[in-house]
Amino acid sequence: MTSDPPAKLPRAPVAPALCANLPEEWTDLLASWGEPRYRALQVFRWIHKRGVMDPEQMSDLPKSLRARLAEAGLCPPLAVSQVLASQDGTHKLLLQLRDGRSIESVLIPRGSPASEGSYAAQPETGVEAGALPPVTQCISSQVGCAMACTFCASGIAGLKRNLDAGEIIAQVLLGRAQLEGQGRLAGVVLMGMGEPLHNYDAVARVLRLLSHPEGIGMSLRRVTLSTSGLVDGIDRLAKDFGGHVALAVSLHAADDATRSQIMPINKRHPLSELMAALRRYPVPPHRFLTIEYTLIRGINDSMRDAALLARTLRGLRVKVNLIPMNPVAGTALQAPDPATVDAFQEALIAHGLDVFVRRQRGDDIAAACGQLALLGEARKVKNPFAVVE
Repeated sequence: MTSDPPAKLPRAPVAPALCANLPEEWTDLLASWGEPRYRALQVFRWIHKRGVMDPEQMSDLPKSLRARLAEAGLCPPLAVSQVLASQDGTHKLLLQLRDGRSIESVLIPRGSPASEGSYAAQPETGVEAGALPPVTQCISSQVGCAMACTFCASGIAGLKRNLDAGEIIAQVLLGRAQLEGQGRLAGVVLMGMGEPLHNYDAVARVLRLLSHPEGIGMSLRRVTLSTSGLVDGIDRLAKDFGGHVALAVSLHAADDATRSQIMPINKRHPLSELMAALRRYPVPPHRFLTIEYTLIRGINDSMRDAALLARTLRGLRVKVNLIPMNPVAGTALQAPDPATVDAFQEALIAHGLDVFVRRQRGDDIAAACGQLALLGEARKVKNPFAVVE
């Protein structure tokens, strides 16, 4: 078995954004500048609790420290260049990186088909009446993707480089700011551009930043990581986070020949290896793995495919998200007709599986599953929750 990732992986910028520092790292850095220890939490809270990455706005810090932070390079590693509003309530953020490249992130109102079946979409407890409506944010981990799945725009575009941890966490900070009091960030899904486990070190740091109680303070059970099946990464995630991070697996076929045809990663990690890794993954009690299965007309949508999928998943605590393929430029693959989708779902249910169908959402702004590669066009709006006329 080949280890992950491959040797020649495009790297993130040499100096990662300071906004990815953990409190203990801020303590060491500021101590080297002669600053008292308590300043570390002040800076960390400004960035992660308040979403402020401009030192000049950190009003309780001395001017000398603010100047030193600016000189050291503390600044937003990306910026919102455009907000695209879908008629169904989904909003896509086009984000400009400091090297001129672009990525995308999506704000999805909770309860939409786009988030069904994931840990991040689980019902919340202890939420006060009248609270702002919950929103799940889909974030990217790479510029493009190296997995080359034939039904995914990011894979067709290819991998340009990894994002560093600052560029990943800044998506959440900017996404939270975009809600502008009209929604609250209730979950994060690593389902945007890129394969998260292909950029493991940066993603693991982001998980620690997301869940730090002095910052965003999001429970890891509200975070879902989607993978195409990097077995080494799945095992590493299990070891480092004990199964608390929800795992969604892009399966898309239940036999090696078909899966290798549409997902080249299967040639390195065939189904036997992947399923063994999923059986090792420590799913917490009353939780489940999410299996993502894109239905492609004439490729993986037959009753034989449904029976194979049910057999492959036997004994696993899973929920299945069926995703009729969304339109993607650069491929002739298409979704099955609605009757075929319904029949596939009913066949899986008959085998005792819990199955959702993820209907198209955000496809009018190229924000639906498999479409994130800067291929869509839609109206630019100032407020991401404004009504598009």
